Amino acid sequence: MAQQQESGCLPCTNCFVTVPQDKYYAVENFGKYSHMLKPGLSFAGFDCCGCCIQYRSITSRVDQLVVQVHTKTKDNVFVTAKVAVQQSVKPENTVDAIYKLSDVHAQIDSYVSDVVRSSVPHMSLDETFEKKDDISNSVQQRLTVEMGHYGFQIHRALVTELVPNAEVVQSMNEINKQKRLRDAAIMAAEADKIRVVKAAEAAADAAQLQGEGIARQRRAIIDGLRDSITRGTQEALSTEKISELLLITQYFETLRDIAANSKASTVFLPHSVGAVSDVASQIRNGIMQAGAPGQNRM
Repeated sequence: MAQQQESGCLPCTNCFVTVPQDKYYAVENFGKYSHMLKPGLSFAGFDCCGCCIQYRSITSRVDQLVVQVHTKTKDNVFVTAKVAVQQSVKPENTVDAIYKLSDVHAQIDSYVSDVVRSSVPHMSLDETFEKKDDISNSVQQRLTVEMGHYGFQIHRALVTELVPNAEVVQSMNEINKQKRLRDAAIMAAEADKIRVVKAAEAAADAAQLQGEGIARQRRAIIDGLRDSITRGTQEALSTEKISELLLITQYFETLRDIAANSKASTVFLPHSVGAVSDVASQIRNGIMQAGAPGQNRM
């Protein structure tokens, strides 16, 4: 956005001029500012070959300037900040906008660079990304005050992009990658742990149910044996007799299981008709000897 020299709409004279809707025209008489013209066809005065009257113009549209600022953060990371500044000429200060500044963009660039380089070095890289709005507000406040003296109004100042050094970007991506891999490994380990725990719980429940089933089976066998033995009599079986019946039942079930297993080796047991009555006492003695306090265990 810079002021420009204009000429009239008739050849060899600047008496008449057509002012576009999107521009402000200033009339100069022999190089001295005279007055402003409204949009449309205007008569500026008598002129000969453009010697008496000259025109200067400046746009009334909102102009955007993108400023790139290279600076360093608090943690010594070099970044490039891109700031988009949207400004326009104040209608009541068009004379200041035309005659006070020779290069508007250079002036805005200087103010933006000063604000960014005084703010970013006090922030870490992460804080710089988090506080982009704070930087934008600081730039806009500074420009609004400073450029207002020259007839310009600042609509918005936006930090559109923060670009760290390429090596820093690669390092940040690697850190995020490793963090996500670690989280994935932790989640996989937790899943394996849950599977193992659930399998152990299922096995424990199955063993408990199996034990309860076996207990009910043994109880039914004992009740059946007791009823068959004591039916029709007034005799009551003692706890010792019931235990003896249970041990004998388990003994014969063991023999049955050995015989039913096709891969079982041949097992020789001292067995006779007269020895059946001694099975319970032999098993009981073996258990008592194995559980004796002085017995050496392998």
